[in-house]
Amino acid sequence: MPGCNNSDMSRTDTEDRFVDDYLPALLAQASHLISGEFHRIAKAKGFTVSEWRVLASLAGSEPTSIGRLAKITVTKQPTVTRVLDRMEARGQVKRIADENDRRVTLVAITATGSRLVASLIKQAREHERRVLEPFGLARAAELKETLKQMIEMYQGADVEDAGDDD
Repeated sequence: MPGCNNSDMSRTDTEDRFVDDYLPALLAQASHLISGEFHRIAKAKGFTVSEWRVLASLAGSEPTSIGRLAKITVTKQPTVTRVLDRMEARGQVKRIADENDRRVTLVAITATGSRLVASLIKQAREHERRVLEPFGLARAAELKETLKQMIEMYQGADVEDAGDDD
């Protein structure tokens, strides 16, 4: 076959590729597929993916540092800063100086931002329900708890995301 080498042809249907059972690859694929479905909804409502992630992260929470917001939204800090500039200009978020550390800038959602994201959060919850429903409530809760524990275990690790090099 054109484009195939001998190692491709020697692989049997019962053998999985490494990434077919590698947790980070599975998580990335699942996240891409599931969030991509919802991101189309967010875009249809006029939000970029980054704006949606920022507003969803800030909704119902205390003011958050830009660095922490970058980690939560899985976005590079310079990108978050640019997104915040746009959102602040539209009155959706506001920056606040940290009382304890002048080097830190906190970000809070405004009433305008909260109003804008409220219906989208309802849609996100419904989307999540549809995604998890086939697995049952107990399995879904267990999956989410496991993921939260993984995040907690690894969030202190100084892991640099290589990102896409395209």
